[in-house]
Parts: sequence; C-alpha cells; structure tokens
Amino acid sequence: MAPNGILLLLAGGDRRSIGRVNEVARRVVKAPRLFPQLIAALWSEDAIVRIRAADATEKVTRTNPILLGPHKKELLGLLAEATDKELRWHLAMIVPRLSLTTRERQWASTLLQEYLKDSSSIVKTCALQGLADLSENDPSLKANVLELLRARGRTGTSAMKARSRKLLLHLEHR
Repeated sequence: MAPNGILLLLAGGDRRSIGRVNEVARRVVKAPRLFPQLIAALWSEDAIVRIRAADATEKVTRTNPILLGPHKKELLGLLAEATDKELRWHLAMIVPRLSLTTRERQWASTLLQEYLKDSSSIVKTCALQGLADLSENDPSLKANVLELLRARGRTGTSAMKARSRKLLLHLEHR
C-alpha cells in the first residue's frame, strides 16, 4: 500500500460514519508493517482521519497489542493532549494495552481520571474501562479504581452505571 494509502481510506464523510475503518484494520492485521502509518494518522490535521485512525488502531490492537510497543511515548503524550472526544475514548481503550512501567501506569491512571470530567458519556465510560484495565496490571491502583467504579455505579450516566457494575463484578473476583 502506498505511504498515503491508509490516509485515503480513512478520509471523507463525517464524524458519525466509520467509513472504511474495518477495511483498514483488516489490512493492517494482514500487513503489520502498515501499523506505523496508522499510528501517524492519529496526528493528522484532518479530524475525521484522526478519529478513524484511533478506531482502527483500537480494533487492530485488541488481538495484537504488541504493535503498540514502539509508539508508547507518543501514545502517552497523545492521551494527555487529545481533545477530540472520539480520539479520547479510543485512547482510553488503547493505552492500557501498552507495556507500562509502574510510573507510566500511574500517570495514565491520572490522565484517565481526568477523562471522567469530559462532557462525553462515552469518554467517561471508556475511561472507566481503561482504569479497570490498568488496575489489573497494577494492584496499587485497584482500591482507587474499585472506589471510582462504585461511585460511578451510583451517580454516573446509564452507560457508566452499567459498565461500572460489569467491571466491579470482574475486578472484585480477581
């Protein structure tokens, strides 16, 4: 695929459409050498390309998180800087898949707790998932995450309450 091929597949349409994200994800799974192009697209000037690149990255790394390794520093920086709600909710799911040091996990946890203040219910719900995922690899985070989940299970949006209940069941039995 040409260097700008991924960008062309991700471009066009509007924010409510996933466009050709699934096709891009399939291509990257089959040809992991394309993954750096996908990661680079997270910084595109085109918001639609950024959002769709995040969606495809999240889908690809569900089964192959090792691809994220060389991009850890950039992704942690983007977690702190992202303003697009769609980018933020995908990053909340992606970053916990990184191989993080204790210090990096603590920092990611702090950033995801900031995401809980976002105006988007989806961002907040994905941040809860991300925090739960981080706590599975860092017992020092678990008590705080359990407390957050209990609180959001009482006071959050319907989606947050449902996700909190599900995550509590999972984390409390580990």
